[in-house]
Amino acid sequence: MNRPPGEFSPTPNDAGSEGRGGLRQSPLFASGEDGYHTYRIPAIIATSRGSLLAFCEGRKHGQGDSGDIDLLVKRSTDSGRTWSGQRVVWDDGANTCGNPCPVLDRDTGVVWLPMTWNDGGDTEGTIISGTSKDTRRVFTTCSRDDGVTWAGPREITSCVKPLNWTWYATGPGAGIQIERGPHRGRLLIPCDHFEAETKRDYSHVIFSDDHGETWQLGGRTPQPEVDECEVVELTGNRLMLNMRNYDRSEHCRQVAISADGGLTWKDQHFDPTLVEPVCQASIRRYSWPEQGGNIILFSNPASEDSRVNMTVRLSYDEGETWPIARVVHPGPSAYSCFAVLANGEIACLYEAGQDSFRESIVVAILTLDWIRRG
Repeated sequence: MNRPPGEFSPTPNDAGSEGRGGLRQSPLFASGEDGYHTYRIPAIIATSRGSLLAFCEGRKHGQGDSGDIDLLVKRSTDSGRTWSGQRVVWDDGANTCGNPCPVLDRDTGVVWLPMTWNDGGDTEGTIISGTSKDTRRVFTTCSRDDGVTWAGPREITSCVKPLNWTWYATGPGAGIQIERGPHRGRLLIPCDHFEAETKRDYSHVIFSDDHGETWQLGGRTPQPEVDECEVVELTGNRLMLNMRNYDRSEHCRQVAISADGGLTWKDQHFDPTLVEPVCQASIRRYSWPEQGGNIILFSNPASEDSRVNMTVRLSYDEGETWPIARVVHPGPSAYSCFAVLANGEIACLYEAGQDSFRESIVVAILTLDWIRRG
């Protein structure tokens, strides 16, 4: 395939971009197009009406994590085959609006979107050091019409961020609604933060037990050196938090377990199979045991050293082992997010490129059989 230098098309593999063999994929947000220098931080969710909503940050003037950043969305009503033009969910002038972490309330059909804000002149470093003009703030918005329109952002910082926390991030990726047990219906959002006194980073969760009307702070990990995370519901009324790992004595993910709906976390440990180069990842339940298979999905750039080799894995035993793995894109790749479609297909929204993972955000629609053939 001939293409100009730097122009990215997803690697065909044996499936091809046309979907032969159970995989079809194409760039959804291409950096440099539609008024934005760079697109980053993907998040995707399937709505109760069967639509797909793909979110990301639109970075106006550069690749960096600070400055003029807007939160964007595209919508598909045909299982990811075609997409709307991008729409702005939140634009606060020259300030930073990002870290989308959507969650569907299955009981009401409302899509909630927790997100974070900071002054466009502040950086993560100045916020952590306490030299910033403002601080990191937490907001939510929601859509009650299947992602077509969005409510004005509502600040919830005082409910979910203690005064001694500096940097704070929702997700990135997607949240979950607990499906079983005593906390059924709880909306749960994975997050991370830095503590002012120690300058150390932890993962934590926030939650809502009243369908998104109010939000509360859940538990944080017992050990530091973890941040960007996602959460998955396990059997036995348990949750697993899967986290980016900064402890480079082990080049892999860290995980922790909760038995009380996310109020506390314990058993924090490394998962040596899930190698990572210090990067975000996605984890999502595909099915429960009685649904014909106890399956959990995982995706990340499967490399100890570099953000390359976007790989999808399957676990049949609650994340204890990951016997199936298949590469979606062997080249530069970074952040990702899963959604499970009503027809059984899987959407993976991920950052990828030919020369840099910042070139585009790609949507891959794949089947369970395609992964298993890996």
